[in-house]
Amino acid sequence: MQSIRSLLLTIAGIAFTLMAFVFTASLGLALIGIASVVMIGTTIAARLAPKPVRATVNRNSGNRNSTRQQREPRIWNDGRGTIIDL
Repeated sequence: MQSIRSLLLTIAGIAFTLMAFVFTASLGLALIGIASVVMIGTTIAARLAPKPVRATVNRNSGNRNSTRQQREPRIWNDGRGTIIDL
């Protein structure tokens, strides 16, 4: 009787351990799947984001006879607004 009880408890312990292992493995796979979907979505969103557009302006448009070299201003649009660096 004692050996049968020990055998049943051993089988129950092994079964519980296997169930815990399967649950942990499936939970890990689910987390890996969610993380990969988020990474793919981030990559696609980054590719679809608008790129900054470089724009230029001619500062000598009204003063054509000026021989002095002027520094050209840098103007660009980063998607949130136009930035002018004089």
